[in-house]
Amino acid sequence: MTFELPELPYAQNALEPHISAQTLSFHHGKHHKAYVDNLNNLLSNSPLAGKSLEEIVKATANDKEKQGIFNNAAQVWNHTFYWHSMKPNGGGAPGGKLADAITQAFGSFDSFKEQFAQAGATQFGSGWAWLVADANGALAIRKTPNAETPLTNGETPLITMDVWEHAYYLDFQNARPKYMNTFLESLVNWDFAAQNFENVV
Repeated sequence: MTFELPELPYAQNALEPHISAQTLSFHHGKHHKAYVDNLNNLLSNSPLAGKSLEEIVKATANDKEKQGIFNNAAQVWNHTFYWHSMKPNGGGAPGGKLADAITQAFGSFDSFKEQFAQAGATQFGSGWAWLVADANGALAIRKTPNAETPLTNGETPLITMDVWEHAYYLDFQNARPKYMNTFLESLVNWDFAAQNFENVV
């Protein structure tokens, strides 16, 4: 079984003016595709061939001999999840159980936004900021470097924000905080997050 580059869940220009079609063309069409192609090459003649993406990520985590497979498999998974973590006319605030859980975990929605942005801002170099839930539905914010993902810690990601430079540099240059604010105010897909939370609780 070979993996294929998943389609974006919206048109390439659908996130404009916040994230340009040019950024998505490079980010999805070049970076994400390269991870898919690299993974397929690394899996040829591997006993991991035929396993699901999540199985491969979990099986190769913290295994130095399989670091290349992990990096590419996790980046395929992370990017696919990231596209769904955004939507046209996103932002705003969640409702229902997720809103209650955010208030319980972080004190308020505004406090969550501050802490989430802080996680992204303090992730040195390339990486990701995540909102996750544990098996009991308790929420937490995580930041991971490079291809690392909360999947390997038994946590369920609800949303992620890509803070690799290629996610924002064409549109925001070095202004990572402006990109993160735009993600929270105008792009984040709370419907997707709520659906992921429902699968936990």
